[in-house]
Amino acid sequence: MHFIVRTREVDCPELQDYIELGRVGSLSISIRTPRGGFFAHQMNLPNSLTTLRIFFVPLLVVVLLTREPNFDFWGLAVHFEVWGVLILLAAAATDAADGYFARKRNEVTTLGILLDPIADKLLISAAFISLVEMGLVPAWMVVIIIGREFIVLGLRNIAASEGLIIPASPLGKTKMVLQVICGCAVILAAKHAALKPLGRALLWLVVLSAIVSAVHYFQVFWSQVNDRIQQRRKSLLILEQGKKPQNVPTR
Repeated sequence: MHFIVRTREVDCPELQDYIELGRVGSLSISIRTPRGGFFAHQMNLPNSLTTLRIFFVPLLVVVLLTREPNFDFWGLAVHFEVWGVLILLAAAATDAADGYFARKRNEVTTLGILLDPIADKLLISAAFISLVEMGLVPAWMVVIIIGREFIVLGLRNIAASEGLIIPASPLGKTKMVLQVICGCAVILAAKHAALKPLGRALLWLVVLSAIVSAVHYFQVFWSQVNDRIQQRRKSLLILEQGKKPQNVPTR
């Protein structure tokens, strides 16, 4: 990031990427942004996929709660549950694709780091709350599933305030895959009763994985934060000892 101070207005192509922050008398203080603007730089392919996942959320909710559309396509009955599963799978595919392209193209941005977990939580929360409204999932199970997401989000924010980064664990990734598969099975069970036992079994797996991953995340969080607290206490102790007056021997 670069700053520039201008004493007069100039017509210079090199300064077209500067945004004026303010003026002090005749001085103009500006900050340089990436060519094309800040949002043009941030909205790359991975972030566009993440944003698309957010737009899938209201579409999924409308399809599930209205139980529409239902029509025949070349003699094949395509009901709302099929559309619901397709939307959920498409949204899950963007979750895998945005991370892949961000790493492959070296396009990891602050906007993407902020939006990706929000998009995941919106998608899962909206899907399972809609299934509760449809009477397909017990509410207490969804409370545990969504509660885990908020607990992890809170712990992640506390860790970030301490300058710590807790990477995603294999348990967390497995939980996400189970949630998508479970959601698809339960949605299909709305029209196909034979899938209800499978959906219920997957629901129990999702709840158990949510609990186990939350406990594991807390253990990792506490180990890192506790180490930081111990280091801080040692530093304070050293400072306090340094401030104490030293006993100077007298003759």
